[in-house]
Amino acid sequence: MERRKFIQASAGATTALALGTLEHLSLNKKFSKNMDGSFALKILATNWGFGGTIDEYCSRVKRDGYDGIEIWWNFDDSVTDQVFSALKKYGLQVGFLCAGHEPRFQDNFASFTKMVHAAATNSRQRPLYINCHSGKDFFAFEDNQRFMDYTMQLAKETGIKICHETHRSRILYSAPVARQYFEKIEGLRITLDISHWCNVSESLLQDQQETVDLALERTDHVHARIGHQEGPQVNDPRAPEWEEAVKVHFAWWDRVVELKRAKGEVLTVLTEFGPPHYMPALPYTVQPVSDQWAINVHMMNLLRKRYG
Repeated sequence: MERRKFIQASAGATTALALGTLEHLSLNKKFSKNMDGSFALKILATNWGFGGTIDEYCSRVKRDGYDGIEIWWNFDDSVTDQVFSALKKYGLQVGFLCAGHEPRFQDNFASFTKMVHAAATNSRQRPLYINCHSGKDFFAFEDNQRFMDYTMQLAKETGIKICHETHRSRILYSAPVARQYFEKIEGLRITLDISHWCNVSESLLQDQQETVDLALERTDHVHARIGHQEGPQVNDPRAPEWEEAVKVHFAWWDRVVELKRAKGEVLTVLTEFGPPHYMPALPYTVQPVSDQWAINVHMMNLLRKRYG
């Protein structure tokens, strides 16, 4: 067999093996039926790394079978007009991202509260949720708690789920730090992007199961990205070398689904594999080693088969 054909054949066999492994994963666990139909799974697409227009993005999201989008709240009226017009045109739902970025607490808190209030009270389309990149890992506990107190009050006033993401550099950047907030703030709800904790702890969190359990009980929204011991994103979750990390993440998500089914609640999930440099890339050309959009669509389909 000539070299090119051999490489193509090998690549095809590896892909088939990987796809087979994940397809089996999507079917090998049985979930009890939600008899009253109140549980619902909503899967959203990220625009992170998408190079086209907002209309092109929403068109592709709709075409590929997502329920909606997660996108940063924007104070530019021309941008928000495009977003809301596309949401209406394609019949999509939305979750908004909000944050403050300034290094001083007072400035950061002012920016954050302005953004999250605008997103929660906009009159154009009610969001499914608001996901917060809140505070900083170096702010004092008492200052970071103010972000959470503000959002819990706003959530009570508006009825909108407002979640704080387990994200590096933010308040809930690691499992042991997050646990302190869980234990002291009863109403705190989170976006579970547990890939960050794997990266911070350089583990799949086997030695912090009690803290992980607390996090799963607080979860209202999931960022479905597979992390590993040395990074927040595997290069391709379909590759067989990542089987352990994939199974561990799905075990965590299984528990969240079980809790939501028991309560008859909606679970929102964002497929959030990102572009370079989250996605590993070749040197010099920065060519990504995998197709970001295809991976996210694959994850969406897998999640629907397993939980839908």
